[in-house]
Amino acid sequence: MNSMPTVFLIDDDPAIRDAVGLLLRANGLAVETFASAVDFLESDAVQRPGCLLLDVRMPGMSGLDLQKRLQEMDCRMPIIFITGHGDVPMAIRAMKAGAFDFVEKPFQAQALLDRLHEALALDAQERRRQARRNDVAARLALLSPREQEVMERVAAGQYNKVIAADLGISISTVEIHRKRVMEKLQATSLSDLIQMLALVGGE
Repeated sequence: MNSMPTVFLIDDDPAIRDAVGLLLRANGLAVETFASAVDFLESDAVQRPGCLLLDVRMPGMSGLDLQKRLQEMDCRMPIIFITGHGDVPMAIRAMKAGAFDFVEKPFQAQALLDRLHEALALDAQERRRQARRNDVAARLALLSPREQEVMERVAAGQYNKVIAADLGISISTVEIHRKRVMEKLQATSLSDLIQMLALVGGE
């Protein structure tokens, strides 16, 4: 699977696909074009890094329909809508639904390129965050039920003696569990542990 960050351009107008695709490639961006939202959904592009440059009005599944479908699929790829003047109210609704931006035809080439670079950077940041979240979640799954209980109390700021009394175990046992929690999560400090739990909890 191609992992290069790519601009996925979806527009039913072949002239737009050709012209915009040429502009983006000439400026060093990887581009793949699609004539319809359905063509995009049937490809592997949904799972790949990048951003969407999406026409609002298209026959069949519109750009807004595709946005909604991607949200249902939990696809968080940034979307920049291409709009005509009469489509601005639709684009504003798309922004409220989470679109990254919209550009109005005719658009300025550099302004479009700048926004695309920002969208690609946002996607890369979110993918790194998601990879980190998945890694932490996998490490949390390694904890025993007792270790999870100790971890929750440690993260809440409880002292070892309080945890011991709360769970009915010795302080030394709490210390052993606490050490194992830190090792399994590869946490270097209490602050590190709290940040990990916040990352997973914020999903």
